[in-house]
Amino acid sequence: MSSSPVIALIAGEDSGDQLGAELIAALRKHYPAARFVGIGGARMQREGFESWYDIRELSVMGFAEVIRHLPRLLRLRKALVARLLEVRPDVVVGIDAPDFNLGVERRLKEAGLRTVHYVSPSVWAWREQRAEKIGHSADRVLCLFPMEPAIYQRHGVDARFVGHPLADRFALVSDRSGAREVLQLPQDAPVLAVLPGSRPSEIERLGAIFVDAAQRVSAALPGLRIVVPAANPQVHARLKALLAKGPRDESAPLLLDGHAHEAMLAADVVLLASGTATLEAMLAKRPMVVGYRVSPWSYRIARAFNMLKTDVYALPNILARACGLGEEKLVPELMQDDCTAANLAEATLALFADSERRGHVVAAFEQLHRTLRGGEEGGAGERAAAAVAALLEAPRAA
Repeated sequence: MSSSPVIALIAGEDSGDQLGAELIAALRKHYPAARFVGIGGARMQREGFESWYDIRELSVMGFAEVIRHLPRLLRLRKALVARLLEVRPDVVVGIDAPDFNLGVERRLKEAGLRTVHYVSPSVWAWREQRAEKIGHSADRVLCLFPMEPAIYQRHGVDARFVGHPLADRFALVSDRSGAREVLQLPQDAPVLAVLPGSRPSEIERLGAIFVDAAQRVSAALPGLRIVVPAANPQVHARLKALLAKGPRDESAPLLLDGHAHEAMLAADVVLLASGTATLEAMLAKRPMVVGYRVSPWSYRIARAFNMLKTDVYALPNILARACGLGEEKLVPELMQDDCTAANLAEATLALFADSERRGHVVAAFEQLHRTLRGGEEGGAGERAAAAVAALLEAPRAA
């Protein structure tokens, strides 16, 4: 293979741009003269990436929004595939965005190009048979979670655990004191971080419930300080309106622009919506209470068609089971009809009152953090680059 390969990457959102930038930087150590092309954002372009299209063209979320933009997305996919077939890169790496990337990868693999899919869809939760279909698109799947490769292997798909990049961004030993200093919180006060979601739709569905729960905890726990980090300006505006209805004294929650990591690190307990934030709270080593609600129709459809293949939802609980830490839930989960202000407050107060339980949870989180790092050498980007390089160097199957 050439010492100056052409490597295509396709990232569809901000998190993919971050992963892509780290992957490019690591691949340059293997191939200093490589050319990187495809779709990426500002971070990838700072690493010398040649983006053919604006990454924002793929940043579409939600079923209704995808349907509205489907004709444009199909035109973009057709044009991208045509250009990649013309250039014929040595390998194509689709970064997350499975609804877009797996179709592109399948077309390119059928045309004889090597393909990699970086970030496995949640095959452990949604229809395991998808793993076989993903294998029709990708020569190799790079997994962020340790339980995923075994699922792919059952379906004859080459998958490698490379570690989770978030595990590299959190220290193994968290600094509560430093975080409180940054946020100007007292060192000796109990602190609760509240994160009801990162999307406006989640705040509409969960915000009032979480704010009510936090106020109940505050009423029962003298001196409690509450911090509420907002993921973006839209979320900030909605949270500000909700919090304006509450107290204005020292017990009033502190609304932050961003600073979610600092808020988690500063907290004794975190109350949050299910999602990636639960992984971040785990890596911050903070005991948590998790709640979530989807629309009643979405919930009924998922149940009716038996789409969910797990009875736990929060990533710390899923990882604990997968890594052999027992069947007991590490963190309380209050989902759908159980996600009420009263239930969330009760579970949160129980954690504040049980220091032994908090210590057990923190010890388990430390073990899971080490597992997600995928080893002591290098980070997720380096391991992902090594897996891509090994595929590039391997002889093509006859």
